[in-house]
Amino acid sequence: MSSPKDLRKTTQFLMPATKPAQNPESYDIYPTHAMPDHQIETGYETLARKMAAHSLVKMDGYQGVFFNDIKAKLQREYDRTGHQVRWIDISRALKATGEIEAMVAPFLGGDDPLFGSRTTLWLADFFEPDKLKATGRCTGADITIIYGPGAALFNEDGFLVYIDLPKNELQFRARAGSALNLGSQAQLTHKATYKRFYFVDWVVLNRHKQQIWPTIDLIADGQHLENIAMASGRHIREAIRQLSTNAFRVRPWFEPGVWGGTWCKNRIGGLNTDVPNYAWSFELIVPENGLLFESSGNLLEVTFDSLMFQEAEAVQGDAFERFGVEFPIRFDFLDTFDGGNLSVQCHPMPEYTKKHFNEAFTQEETYYILDTTGQAVVYLGFTHDINPEVFRDALQKSFERAEPLEIKKFVNELPASRHDLFLIPPGTIHASGRDNLVLEISTTPYIFTFKLYDWVRPDLDGNPRPLNIERGMENLCFDRKGDYVEKNLKAKPVLIDQCDDWSVHHLATHPEHSYDVHRINLTTRLTMQTNNKFHVMSVVEGHSVVVETKNGQCRRYHYAETFVIPAAAGWITLINTTSSPIMIIDAFIK
Repeated sequence: MSSPKDLRKTTQFLMPATKPAQNPESYDIYPTHAMPDHQIETGYETLARKMAAHSLVKMDGYQGVFFNDIKAKLQREYDRTGHQVRWIDISRALKATGEIEAMVAPFLGGDDPLFGSRTTLWLADFFEPDKLKATGRCTGADITIIYGPGAALFNEDGFLVYIDLPKNELQFRARAGSALNLGSQAQLTHKATYKRFYFVDWVVLNRHKQQIWPTIDLIADGQHLENIAMASGRHIREAIRQLSTNAFRVRPWFEPGVWGGTWCKNRIGGLNTDVPNYAWSFELIVPENGLLFESSGNLLEVTFDSLMFQEAEAVQGDAFERFGVEFPIRFDFLDTFDGGNLSVQCHPMPEYTKKHFNEAFTQEETYYILDTTGQAVVYLGFTHDINPEVFRDALQKSFERAEPLEIKKFVNELPASRHDLFLIPPGTIHASGRDNLVLEISTTPYIFTFKLYDWVRPDLDGNPRPLNIERGMENLCFDRKGDYVEKNLKAKPVLIDQCDDWSVHHLATHPEHSYDVHRINLTTRLTMQTNNKFHVMSVVEGHSVVVETKNGQCRRYHYAETFVIPAAAGWITLINTTSSPIMIIDAFIK
């Protein structure tokens, strides 16, 4: 059997099975949500015993789960207890690999190395109906266990186990070659694998998970091979129901990048420091984040979409009608401290996003400068004398000749100061310069970045980074130039409410942004209504805040931590934990 080192390719630590000791006065990389004692259990002996109480078990789960390793560990337990088990691999009912490849090809964007179109397929489309029907239990066995992604499609009642896997771990396994795309027999390049994950595999697996979520009997966490954690579906659903009316954090994860910096590495405890840099912190990029539960010291993670499948209306409030189970706001950090400039880029217009990628909405970004050296800049909008054709030619020549481009001839360079908010509606050319820690506030789609110029540098593997000059030119708004930029693409804080203990400033976003931003200055405490809106918040100045909800639950959040207030919370009280003022950013759908 392979060692864990062989199974995942990353410098990031595997999430521990129990929460490690951390400084309680600083950023927490493993934010947990408490469940009652003994509701999370561990060990294959426990899992085998729970499954042995049923004659038919359907062990479903996410792509990338090591089902064969789990099968082997369970079989050892059944050998010990004398149970006769028949194992049926549901992948035997999959369509032929060539047929699957032909079926998914229309959604993979042809030769485009990065972009495809969100699939309209369902997981059942990957299987042969006749083969699914022919799958059946063995009368001579004590237990029949049907296992693998899609096991729940077997149309007979049984005990339903679902083995979840966070998408960061799936990507680490895919990079190591230990996890393939759904129905594939061969490893693709990392970019091709991720593209298919994003546009096909994750879509169909999430639709399937949403369908079966209310009926799952047992949920297990597929991250740990040696000591699996599990909880009943009923207990997890109740824990998620409670989250939907209280403040919560997702588990963040961190990634190096070609332009990455040192702020996260130096300021956030518990991370692996044996890395060249950290470029991103995925604070709240919910298609890839998980929710971490704790009971009697044991940890179990489920993907964020589980919350949305069950409680989307309670979380979203008045945004539910528009966004459904798609959580529409994301927060992430772009760390360029002692690093490099981001690529000069833009994001697609809404109609382009729908037509080419089948996404319901596009990336509407803002850059909130959480920290900076004082000498940093942001590149935003065009110079007043921009000529689109001259710009296109300059980009193309730079790329073909691998020659640097004097980008300031074409793009504005603006000084960046702490607490500035730069507005980046779709079609706006932009980039962060080095020596910034950017809190990127955006709508949720997060891969649709058209790189136009990347400072003639390779990626971390030494390969040229792909550019998207043509797609970018099709979306750029060349009228966002000169004086327009200062007047319309940098928020001007306006005081809208205040008391002795607090004040609220409106950092108005662009008319093309679907969300708005407030900044709360807090000396002691503030009680606020949610007004049927969810709020995404981050402590951007000061030490920490306690969030008290109407049911009496209190959660503490520290500097740079992102947290969510569901609409169904009704009201919250923000309590400053120190005598020094703090500042909190609050983003919400307009």
